[in-house]
Amino acid sequence: MLTPSALEACCAAKPGAVRQTPFGPAPVCYKVGGKVFAQIYPYAGDYKVTLKCSPDESALFRSLYPQAVVRGYHCPPVQQPYWNTVYVERINEGVLLDMIDIAYRRVIEKLPQKVRKSLFPEDVLP
Repeated sequence: MLTPSALEACCAAKPGAVRQTPFGPAPVCYKVGGKVFAQIYPYAGDYKVTLKCSPDESALFRSLYPQAVVRGYHCPPVQQPYWNTVYVERINEGVLLDMIDIAYRRVIEKLPQKVRKSLFPEDVLP
């Protein structure tokens, strides 16, 4: 299981990632290009991360890992297909790392080309 500091380090290592706490100590938000890709809630006993995804990915992860992945718990219904909340203690570390990579890529793919080029001048997405 990833500790909260290890989870934050993983998110922070993404090119262009910025850590913010706009709502107080939690969630800890990680953004790229001004858009959130991860929200970490590092509470003991309720340790979770909410991650961006496509509607198809969202449904797939929820069906494969029903004990660990649920709809974005804080999201209004219109946003629920695009966010999954993952209970970190209930999922394999490798799967969680893959989900973070997917969340990061989903946000990058939706950024305006000008913003992407400023983050990745060689036009090579990570």
